[in-house]
Amino acid sequence: MPIISKAAVIGGGVIGAGWVARLIENGINVAVYDPAPDATEKVDAVLKNSRYAYSKLISVTRTSEGLITYFDSTEGAVHNAELIIESVPERLDIKHSVYVEIEKFATKSALIASSTSGIMPSDLQANMQNPERLLVAHPFNPVYLLPLVELVGGKKTSIETIERAKEIYVAIGMHPLHVKKEIEAFIADRLLEAVWRESLWLVKDGIATTQDVDDAVRFGFGLRYAQMGVFDTYRVAGGEAGMRHFMAQFGPCLKWPWTKLMNVPEFNDELVDLIAGQSDEQSGHMTIREMERIRDDNLIAIMHGLKGNDWGAGKTLSHYEKQLIDQSLSAANDD
Repeated sequence: MPIISKAAVIGGGVIGAGWVARLIENGINVAVYDPAPDATEKVDAVLKNSRYAYSKLISVTRTSEGLITYFDSTEGAVHNAELIIESVPERLDIKHSVYVEIEKFATKSALIASSTSGIMPSDLQANMQNPERLLVAHPFNPVYLLPLVELVGGKKTSIETIERAKEIYVAIGMHPLHVKKEIEAFIADRLLEAVWRESLWLVKDGIATTQDVDDAVRFGFGLRYAQMGVFDTYRVAGGEAGMRHFMAQFGPCLKWPWTKLMNVPEFNDELVDLIAGQSDEQSGHMTIREMERIRDDNLIAIMHGLKGNDWGAGKTLSHYEKQLIDQSLSAANDD
């Protein structure tokens, strides 16, 4: 049986739809509310990709899909939901208004998880009646495939909320990373932002094209990062002497003018045209849906490869498949 039976997703954009996909894949019924007239079509487009992806990703018996029900109000969607996922636009006033509606109609025991990519949970909690049950659960696109979810509690978030959230996200095949100290943009987005800033300068200064930057990542350190992360990668780079030797050898480089990390190029039309034009030339021959399918195929291949070595995201996948096997055996025994 699923760890929870019903979830609500408020906001059916790319992230919200990704959550819907992951939840129903785990047999959880999902109630969706999004006032956009094309919300159903947007969710269906993501589900088309997610079903294709899971058919290739999961090599054991999968859980029967949960049901999706669309509602025309927050009230209808959150009724009896055990987990309520807020995936509305990144505006604090909008989120606050959504929480008023959620708290008015949700059960007292329901967890409220914001998908925000940078707003601190204490700011989200500011006007809540029961702030202890709100946390940030920040996923990464595509939500239905990438296992990382950053869990961030605010000043009033209870330990029980964090622990309960960990249980739920592990049960749906994810790797919950508890961010111990509240900070804007959390961990992963801060790292991504640093690479993004430097990438903009490399293109603006004519040192590289968008293609060159992408190739530097996907043919080089991106493959290392995919399975070992930042610090283990550098530890290995230090040879038998490990991280201490690496730091001693390359530490002085931190003082060299290798980066413009804190010196951001002016974000004007000229920069946008330069980046967008090169990006169009690089990948404009493919539709976004085609690129998503290529992305998903590549992520599946990487995770399957890592699974063979019981490592990183592959280890998470292996653990998740074992849960599915146990569920299948339990269901068979019940019959």
